[in-house]
Amino acid sequence: MRKISDTIARLSALQARHAAHPPDLGASDHFRTLADFGTNPGGLGAKVYIPNDLSKGAAVVVVLHGCTQNAAGYNHHSGWSQLADEAGFALLFPEQQRGNNPNLCFNWFQPGDTKRGSGEALSIRQMIETMVVTHGLDRRRIFITGLSAGGAMAAAMLATYPEVFAGGALIAGLPYGSATTIPEAFDRMRGHGGPSEQDLQRALRGASDHPGPWPRISIWHGAADHTVSPSNTETIAGQWRGVHRLEKAPTRREVAGSHAKQVWRNDAGEALIEINMIAGMGHGTPLGNGLGAPGPYMIDVGISSTREIAQFWGIAATEESASRKSRLQVPASQRPLPQSPAPAINAKTKPPHSTAIYQFQRHPESGQPGVKKIIENALRAAGLMR
Repeated sequence: MRKISDTIARLSALQARHAAHPPDLGASDHFRTLADFGTNPGGLGAKVYIPNDLSKGAAVVVVLHGCTQNAAGYNHHSGWSQLADEAGFALLFPEQQRGNNPNLCFNWFQPGDTKRGSGEALSIRQMIETMVVTHGLDRRRIFITGLSAGGAMAAAMLATYPEVFAGGALIAGLPYGSATTIPEAFDRMRGHGGPSEQDLQRALRGASDHPGPWPRISIWHGAADHTVSPSNTETIAGQWRGVHRLEKAPTRREVAGSHAKQVWRNDAGEALIEINMIAGMGHGTPLGNGLGAPGPYMIDVGISSTREIAQFWGIAATEESASRKSRLQVPASQRPLPQSPAPAINAKTKPPHSTAIYQFQRHPESGQPGVKKIIENALRAAGLMR
């Protein structure tokens, strides 16, 4: 363990570096606040985004921002709400508070916040349950992603509640259980020390009593990342290969320009783990192809990790398919009047500005049980609230 003076110095340096890249607080806030979602032991905030024409049984993606960021800024730059409109899924954005962490980092290295049934992990689980109950979302299609500290926290959620998630994506993240103190966290970020692969696999199995099946994992990192060492990609993959019973060598390797990919498939040919390394890229989320917008730690490299992650999970079309669908759609201003039969190609056409922000109903219709009571009963039934 490093001396406390060294830790303080490194914290100061990190804060100074972040001060040069303030969060984009001016980004248009596309969300509403999710206020009532249980006991919230981690003291987190939450935002939600629901496309206007979202169908029952839709998927939901949980998105965790990085240090110094907030939910609105991360969404604006990553393009998740753009893709949600296109593909038809809900979004949940847990949001860190300065009272928990002055740099707005999720506390991925604190045991009390990364243990099943406690702290920030339980808060996020309560948010997810509230979203599923309120909107009738598909429990079989819940996914989670995050950048940096958000990626490490996503790893903690996948480990502690694996039965909840169909898949996860860690961007410049770290493996679950690799650090339990601030000095250890800095060491792991630099790629120094840490538990063995076998110990990390044991930590993952010991985080819950889940027997399987396990979430699919997409891993993303910049090869020139000097904040979180790219070596963490192999460590994360090694941790998850154990529960998926995969060999150390990937099933396939491919390179397209700056994008190098390794894929591990099971005997049925399903891709269960992938590593995506972007040559020359530093610390941040890879962006490109018109989805999202560049900003601090949001890097345009011509590759949209947002879209590719959603494709890996099976909840979004390829870019070519989406473009073809867009060309087929007729603008709302050119659509026939309601009494005229609409062409088949207009069956799923969205009018301009078709998204709406959902605010949880505070005053249900007469004779209906209160929404808050329904949510609390659901949380209790799921063992998430006493």
